[in-house]
Amino acid sequence: MKKAFHQNFKLGILGGGQLGRMLIQSGIDFNIPFSILDPDPQAPCATLGDFHTGKLTDFNTVMKFGSACDIITIEIENVNTAALKELQRQGKKVFPQPEVIELIQDKRVQKQFYSKHGIPTAEFVLTENAADVQSHKHFLPAVNKLGKEGYDGRGVQILRSEGDLSKAFNAPGLLEKLIDFDKEISVIVARNASGELKTFPVVEMVFHPVHNLVEYLFAPASISKEVEAKADRIARDIITKLNMVGLLAVEMFVTKAGDVLVNEIAPRPHNSGHQTIEGNVTSQYEQHLRAILDLPLGDTSIISPSAMVNLLGEDGFSGAALYEGFEEVAKIPGVHVHLYGKKVTKPFRKMGHVTILDHNLENLKKKANFVKETLKVKA
Repeated sequence: MKKAFHQNFKLGILGGGQLGRMLIQSGIDFNIPFSILDPDPQAPCATLGDFHTGKLTDFNTVMKFGSACDIITIEIENVNTAALKELQRQGKKVFPQPEVIELIQDKRVQKQFYSKHGIPTAEFVLTENAADVQSHKHFLPAVNKLGKEGYDGRGVQILRSEGDLSKAFNAPGLLEKLIDFDKEISVIVARNASGELKTFPVVEMVFHPVHNLVEYLFAPASISKEVEAKADRIARDIITKLNMVGLLAVEMFVTKAGDVLVNEIAPRPHNSGHQTIEGNVTSQYEQHLRAILDLPLGDTSIISPSAMVNLLGEDGFSGAALYEGFEEVAKIPGVHVHLYGKKVTKPFRKMGHVTILDHNLENLKKKANFVKETLKVKA
């Protein structure tokens, strides 16, 4: 007898930000009932689904929320994993699994996982405090990363010389060799409970030089077939060794010598996959839902080369958001603006993104630069 798909379950999302919002937008197509937990009563998901306000790191809050759900997933890693483990023991389905979230919550544990499993990554040393970092001055130039709670560029400090050592974090973290890379790339890979596994084509990311946030990306990446194959193989290897169910974003460096090194991973939909909504047959959001519901994974083929520009709040502006240049950008063919429902802007806050499609790569880059220079979030 064929298995029938039904909607008599509730899918809970820990986190009500823009990733949760886009996950719900995708889930509407499958008529999935959602419940959302977020500490901000004005979070992007606040007007969607069954919304609850509460702290994601509080055991009792997560337990109460999860008890009313059948399946629980995340859109941010900073959640109470002890509660998720207990909910799992009680028979709730939790994807990605709490053990995977726990490993990824701590960059120190994450890097040790790479070492143990032969996954290529930059050379590193674990550090306990600022004094410990300063005792490793011979290791410079390096990147000092906080072990826990670094997010969206926070908790990362580049230490190029001894003069930068005063910037070291006075908390457990790590020092990672500064890589002289050629490109930064990302592969998003999905795996369902039946073990089916699919990757999205490699994308190329360009970061803000100061704030360590993705400014824009291009898909597919301009890399050799050899580098593409290495990156794809690494992403598949990681999700398999984690035995993870869900969606995993694997950020990597391509060195000048053509080596591929893992930088960081995220067990959820990711900034480097936004363009898949218009640019690929299946979006990363639909793929995440397919994976955690143990449905067949979708076709990840590219429909058209695409670019994605992040809309960040302009420096020096805080208050009710105004989108300057919106009409000029909206009239360009192949341009799709996604706003995240955040009424208030502040410097470098993620307020939305723009996807650009064009079969001509030169035109694609011109459009992306036009969007980047024209559409500004002010107050």
